[in-house]
Amino acid sequence: MSFFISDAFAQAAPAAQQPGIEGMLFPLGILVFFYFLFLRPQSKRAKEQKQMVASLTKGVEVVTTGGVLGKIADLDENFVKLEVGENTFLQVQRHAIANLMPKGTYKAIAKKPKV
Repeated sequence: MSFFISDAFAQAAPAAQQPGIEGMLFPLGILVFFYFLFLRPQSKRAKEQKQMVASLTKGVEVVTTGGVLGKIADLDENFVKLEVGENTFLQVQRHAIANLMPKGTYKAIAKKPKV
């Protein structure tokens, strides 16, 4: 009857072994890898952003997360008043400030001749 298919005979299973520390090295290595690849750089960027927002002062030129370039005219604990044009102001939240710009950027952009 077993001309094409060989018979399978049950064999005694080996005794179950405890994985020990060797079984935990690979999962722990993956966790460490993901920490250094994703979590640590993200927390560093968040810390730098928080320090930058805390150091804002009047007269600093900034860009918002929406891409609006302006000069800080006034600020309080939650909001920043940006001068985006001559006598044109916008109120934005402090955490909406994305980057600080070098001195003179706002003035150079404002004085460009329109084509």
